Amino acid sequence: MEKVLHELITSSGFFHLTLGNVIMWTIAVVLMYLAIKKEYEPLLLLPISFGILVVNLPLTFLMEPDSGLIWRFYHYGIDWEIIPPLIFLGLGAMTDFGPVIANPKTLLLGGGAQIGVYITFFVALLFGFDIKEAASISIVGGADGPTTIYLTSKLASHMLGPVAVAAYSYMALVPIIQPPIMKLLTTKAERRTVMRKLRTVSKVEKIVFPVVTGTLIMLIVPASAALMAMFMLGNLFKESGVVERLTKAAQNELMNIVTIFLGLSVGATMTAEIFLKREVILLFILGLFAFAIATASGVLLAKFMNLFLKEKINPLIGAAGVSAVPMSARVVHKVGAEENKRNYLLMHAMGPNVAGVIGTLVAASVMLTFLQ
Repeated sequence: MEKVLHELITSSGFFHLTLGNVIMWTIAVVLMYLAIKKEYEPLLLLPISFGILVVNLPLTFLMEPDSGLIWRFYHYGIDWEIIPPLIFLGLGAMTDFGPVIANPKTLLLGGGAQIGVYITFFVALLFGFDIKEAASISIVGGADGPTTIYLTSKLASHMLGPVAVAAYSYMALVPIIQPPIMKLLTTKAERRTVMRKLRTVSKVEKIVFPVVTGTLIMLIVPASAALMAMFMLGNLFKESGVVERLTKAAQNELMNIVTIFLGLSVGATMTAEIFLKREVILLFILGLFAFAIATASGVLLAKFMNLFLKEKINPLIGAAGVSAVPMSARVVHKVGAEENKRNYLLMHAMGPNVAGVIGTLVAASVMLTFLQ
């Protein structure tokens, strides 16, 4: 009887609990609270937090190579590079390139915001991270979750969980992080600048754009093909108007399914052994630095462009050059409207916002080309 009782006790998860497990449970609960109560990126933070919780339950072996359930999701979905491109297919089907086509100058703002990525890359090297880890940390500044996951899974898979949580956390905190930076770098008069209504973009332009732009970018940076092809295909579905079923499937059913597997898999990489390290705390600090610099560089580039433009742009829209679509554009519109009720910046900000997705993808692809 004693032997049976002993085996029963020692085979339970309670017997193998560590302080690290408990700390990770706490982190999981905090993320769940932010997702449910505060609605911070709930579509991803909720499955991520649950993944963190269950993977830190002793003896569950959910991430056991070859046999663990979530390991299979991770291996076949992320290691095999399936889930991130499918996410981009859905994103493309939900994206409107109209503001970029109507005002091509905003492409520069989307690219300018990537300065935060490159600056953080070199700063991370100074803090002792190796070159692949530095690239994975710096891409957080682009505020593009799928691209961050795609790049990190290829260059520094051991950091995937913390990097992904940092990326989505800062995306969720856009309304808190960006406004102080935007106001610090602009004058009241600049924030009050009213921009002329964008021209109407024709259907032909919207159909041609994903085909031509995607082809050019993939020719220039072939490493971008996996994500760029799916992104532009999804957008072509949407703009063609002839495959409504495929468009809705990409926007809804497919996007929802892969989001579940992505969040759960990423969260399950965050074991106590990986997360509770000094390097991870530094990673979160550098991620925030990258995001702040990206926001600032977008605003400053817009101010620089105004030196040469006859028709001035509101420099606030430069902050939307990060890839947090459409939250960053909404924040820009809100800050502008606070200064001038006639200021309607949402569609103007969507230009650099969408361009930021392309810019971050190109930045990640350049890093893959030279570092993989």
